[in-house]
Amino acid sequence: MGMRRDARERAIQFLFQHDVNPPEDLAAALDHFWSSQRAIVIADEKGDAKWGQEPQFPPMSTDEAATRLFADPLIHGTITNRNQIDEIIIAQAKNWDLHRMAVVDRNILRLAVYEMLHRDDIPPVVSINEAVDIAKKFSTDESGRFVNGILDKVRGELKRPARS
Repeated sequence: MGMRRDARERAIQFLFQHDVNPPEDLAAALDHFWSSQRAIVIADEKGDAKWGQEPQFPPMSTDEAATRLFADPLIHGTITNRNQIDEIIIAQAKNWDLHRMAVVDRNILRLAVYEMLHRDDIPPVVSINEAVDIAKKFSTDESGRFVNGILDKVRGELKRPARS
């Protein structure tokens, strides 16, 4: 898996967590999230992950730093622009109430719409393809089609080319 895909998956995980239980201190929550991600991976690799035990947080590797460097602006941008993004999703998701959508699908859509609107360095078709693949991985069998349908409608409303 590429670094950008990994970063998007981590961003979705944090956005899910933020959606379900918004933290009072976003910066502290992000720091804890990234530290816990490292501890979980290392414990899994060693085979000594234990429930209820406070993990040790080793220093961040260069790959992890690059992943966070790409993911953090996606997270901040999605959260900062959430009201605008939600309005766009609601307008395109006919007969769907935003809060009735699966939490993971809702946050995959939010991240992709943020990228499509605010990240000129990422072509909209890349945002859509990544979102569909992540939805297939983290959600239901139907989520890929659902996410693709809504994002394709959003892409149709964009003022910039879908590919660059």
